[in-house]
Amino acid sequence: MLVYLNGKFLPREQAVISVDDRGFLFGDSLYEVMRSYQGFLFEKEAHLRRLQNGLQALRLRVAEFDQLGEIAQSLLRENDLMHEDAAVYFQITRGAAFPRKHAFPAQEVAPTVYVAANKLALNPAYVEHGVAIITLPDQRWDRCDLKTTNLLANVLANQQAQEAGAYEALFIRNGVVTEGSHSNFFALWNSTLFTHPTGSAILPGMTRQVVLELGKQLGFDIEEAPLAAERLQLTQEMFLTLTSGEIMPVIKMDGKLIGAGKPGEMTRKLQRAFHEYVEALRRL
Repeated sequence: MLVYLNGKFLPREQAVISVDDRGFLFGDSLYEVMRSYQGFLFEKEAHLRRLQNGLQALRLRVAEFDQLGEIAQSLLRENDLMHEDAAVYFQITRGAAFPRKHAFPAQEVAPTVYVAANKLALNPAYVEHGVAIITLPDQRWDRCDLKTTNLLANVLANQQAQEAGAYEALFIRNGVVTEGSHSNFFALWNSTLFTHPTGSAILPGMTRQVVLELGKQLGFDIEEAPLAAERLQLTQEMFLTLTSGEIMPVIKMDGKLIGAGKPGEMTRKLQRAFHEYVEALRRL
């Protein structure tokens, strides 16, 4: 498999970074993941816009930023992924600097730019039949809207979910549902679809935004508003949105069934609308 690293396409096993790289030492870096449907990069501009916003927040300048979309397409072609569902991963760090210091390097260094494409392996049963989740306190930092590689709290939460036989961990902060360890969260309560508003408490997912737009087109009542954790057991439907899994129904939370214990009608409508939306874009 070929990857892109600092201006070169090369075999994955030959791609190496310096031990002085600030992404390695400090997590001083950002990442982004795009979904490819048989060579079509879904919501490419929105993903790149989110990445650009993160770069600005971290005060990082990337010379080849405007070429990232072309680099992604090249990797899909070179790795025979134009007829497969795939994920394209981008990571940009502040680069390598010595000696190790917390503040930015005194002299600007070239950022490390890494891009890779891989076949997307998702269990279709998750999307078709739904998944279980657990709830956990949200112990992450206060800038969850920046897609940095500082994901230790997410990793530990998702590991706890896996050990509990669940797919995802849902974070609770100050009594309010925020999002999952690697997904956004929606819940149906009293005929209204709730999801946490954008801001520093969540990462504004691309699939989340598309679902909001599709829900409005379908005539659903939608509120981007905090949902109290104590109301979760009263919800009729829940689902997760994420790049790799699209719209994933939740049928069990903390060991208890949600609704009838199967994907709900609203979730199914949104899944169908989402697939129609993707197909319409691919035909353009």
